[in-house]
Amino acid sequence: MAISSRALFDLDESHHIFEEEGIEAYCRYQIEHEDNVLEPGVAFTLVKKLLRLNTLLEGRASVQIVLLSRNSTDTGLRIFNSIQHYGLEITRAAFTGGQSPFSYAAALGAHLFLSANADDVRQALNAGMAAATIVPGAITPVDAGDEEQQLRVAFDGDAVLFSDEAEAIYQAGGLAAFEDAERAAARQPLSGGPFKQFLAVLHQIQSVASPEQSPIRTALITARGAPAHERVIRTLRAWDIRIDEALFLGGLDKAAFLKAFRADIFFDDQQRHCQLASPFVPTGHVPHGVVNK
Repeated sequence: MAISSRALFDLDESHHIFEEEGIEAYCRYQIEHEDNVLEPGVAFTLVKKLLRLNTLLEGRASVQIVLLSRNSTDTGLRIFNSIQHYGLEITRAAFTGGQSPFSYAAALGAHLFLSANADDVRQALNAGMAAATIVPGAITPVDAGDEEQQLRVAFDGDAVLFSDEAEAIYQAGGLAAFEDAERAAARQPLSGGPFKQFLAVLHQIQSVASPEQSPIRTALITARGAPAHERVIRTLRAWDIRIDEALFLGGLDKAAFLKAFRADIFFDDQQRHCQLASPFVPTGHVPHGVVNK
């Protein structure tokens, strides 16, 4: 996984200086504070649990995290100092001095790119990579999860795990047209969306342990309800990809269910759903599909 420094750590204060006073003031601030440890960001616990998989799986699978940052090498020292402070096994990084770092994510063959910069995320998605913009909101405390080691990842369906073909019908014709189309195509698998391959990778990691002892738990949390459920179930069956939980909410607010699932990260294509979820669980907006055009 490739992750930006603003997704991993809380850099809001220094980013505010950059926006208000410019790059020189930002650089001075970071250098003057390079021995001050950064607070965790929204995706910190996700990274911590992903790296913990290397211990739990004892060599049966490998997770690598690469830091990608628009910081310069000088200002990046504070970030590396913070990585060392928290004991994160991150040894690879690219500091691009203000340029977009997403091309390095592609060169690394990353299965996921998380960033606070929406433009970088869109470029990564256009290049065929699973990517999401971290939404400001819930930050799990540093010591949380020590008792609950299982990594919990939740996905929306249309335009995230699946293509936006069904969502396009809903946007154009409404709920009745969407349900009629999904009922008619119930046995026709949906095409894959930008996060299909990432889910497949999680499934591969899950396969090295029994379901009862799996260090990863996945969930599909979708606004779909009956009769639109059948096509989803048959699609996952056709892909031969396991998902542990599926919640068909029929339009209900997802936030309470995400909180009950204890998601370490939730991916959704719609800004409204992301804003409702982000106060409760770490959330990534996937700017893909018809609703983001």
